[in-house]
Amino acid sequence: MEGDEGVPILSQNIGRFKRICVFCGSRAGYKSTFSEAALELGKQMVEKKIDLIYGGGSAGLMGLVSQTVFNGGCHVLGYLINYYLLLHILMISGETIGEMKTVADMHERKSEMAKNADAFIALPGGYGTMEELLEMIAWAQLGIHEKPVGLLNVDGYYNSLLELFDKGVEEGFIDGSARKIVVLADTAEELIKKMEEYAPVHDKVAPKQSWEMDQLLESTSSGHPPAARS
Repeated sequence: MEGDEGVPILSQNIGRFKRICVFCGSRAGYKSTFSEAALELGKQMVEKKIDLIYGGGSAGLMGLVSQTVFNGGCHVLGYLINYYLLLHILMISGETIGEMKTVADMHERKSEMAKNADAFIALPGGYGTMEELLEMIAWAQLGIHEKPVGLLNVDGYYNSLLELFDKGVEEGFIDGSARKIVVLADTAEELIKKMEEYAPVHDKVAPKQSWEMDQLLESTSSGHPPAARS
């Protein structure tokens, strides 16, 4: 079936992204709004035909997002750190959601996610979520990638972190333009819309520090950091 302009109706909601990597907690948190936001993000991704890349967990916010996207008919790809973690998840929840791949360590996990995703979104989460978020921001600043990094600030969960970013700018540790790397919104629909309009921001030295994702992946096996381009 086609719309008024001859465009297939099913394609009208398809946006800029084919795959979004979502960072979020393996716990649900105390507020129901966190779970509601995870479910809504999953629904928005299904509506826009966006596949999910994530950390592979089936509990907490991870489970809610991945199950929603999977049930909606979109592809789900999770990255787990080694085979033993996969067994641990199976023992806890009895299942995994979507396709699972195992990696050697955290660096390879993030590198694979960054290589295969078109954008990144962080929901509320703990240390792991924040570490993943900050690394994607740092890579964007260095020009390693030019993909949008979105922060779904549910109930002001990340307000203190955002204040810390502003403090970094105030004290001269973060460039004012780099502060604009983070795309911020309170709802999933608004966030994805803003991310679709995102223009890359990175340091002036970025061209000499821009690394290909395959170089990052090579560093995980060699144990040495990738060389910057000359």
